Amino acid sequence: MSALYGLKQALRAWFHRFPAFLLNIGFKSSHSDHSMFIKHSSVGILILLLYVDDIIITGSDTVGLQNLFPTLQQEFSMTYLRDLHYFLGLEATGTKDGLVLTQNRYTLDLSKRIDLTDWKPVSAPVSPRSKLSSNDVDLFPDITLYRSLVGGLQYLNMTRPDITYTVNQVSQFMHRPIQYHFLDVKHILRYLKGTLSHGISFWRNNPMQLTTFSDADWGGDPDTSRSTTGHCIFLGKNLISWGSKKQPTVYTRSTEAEYRALSSTSAELTWFRYLLHDLGSYLKQPPILYCDNISATYSRSKHIQIHYHFVRERISSVHLQLCYIATTHQLADLVTKGLSNARFRFLYGKLSCCLPPCTY
Repeated sequence: MSALYGLKQALRAWFHRFPAFLLNIGFKSSHSDHSMFIKHSSVGILILLLYVDDIIITGSDTVGLQNLFPTLQQEFSMTYLRDLHYFLGLEATGTKDGLVLTQNRYTLDLSKRIDLTDWKPVSAPVSPRSKLSSNDVDLFPDITLYRSLVGGLQYLNMTRPDITYTVNQVSQFMHRPIQYHFLDVKHILRYLKGTLSHGISFWRNNPMQLTTFSDADWGGDPDTSRSTTGHCIFLGKNLISWGSKKQPTVYTRSTEAEYRALSSTSAELTWFRYLLHDLGSYLKQPPILYCDNISATYSRSKHIQIHYHFVRERISSVHLQLCYIATTHQLADLVTKGLSNARFRFLYGKLSCCLPPCTY
């Protein structure tokens, strides 16, 4: 099969040929992530991650790693860039303790789309009083610029959990941004200007334990009264997943909103269990899920009956351990609401991220 580069059928032909070749040399496609291919052997494991024509290869089988690239090069024309340093806008820096991922260059490129010369950095990405609404007629004139900046911030969110909540907020008005929305985008960029070197740290020799914080900002949306779900998932002390999303239904009680968040986070945890299983790693203990609403564990509301039974089944089958945590230690607050500077810095410091001192 052949296809000219740049034609519509080229990608389909590539994704047919390359995975087929990997399967022929002993790799298996992950059931949890179809862009990841895994090869187990008696001496270790090989992992190949494919994104279009960019490839990351890692594993514990050192001999297999040395032989894999020449094998691929015999079949495909490719360049070996050796140790991972830069991948799709992500900068990887190896340390004696692990790996640090940042997006410094990407952040600078994003900032160049708008003049930041005279802007002073701020200490938090969002004001605690910020509640974005669409009820305003003062439209922002350059909708293309707004969408370009917000789209870039969404990609930057891969290594910056600190901007997750506010990026989620400004992303909800891509169709009709107003002047006030753009002020919040500028606020995020001012924050990024003073925190260019921030990123995510991954530490080696961590325990295989999934720990999760789940939270909901009940009725926080000023237009629809919908709640915002947020979660932070740790593998050992490494933060591996975080998110902020508006809930699809209006709930009349905070307990219902919290339980909806628990259900969503439980599904995310289930996916990670499957992914670890594909990698040949098994948890010795069930994942721990922390929630700061103790009544959520006893809810019987008909409105959340399906979500309730899903979570309870995970608990009864020993696939999940649900625990209460005080609100003051609820890390998911960072991705569900605007916080004061002191509270923001306290929670962000708990995420085990790459967090150098502020430059402002």
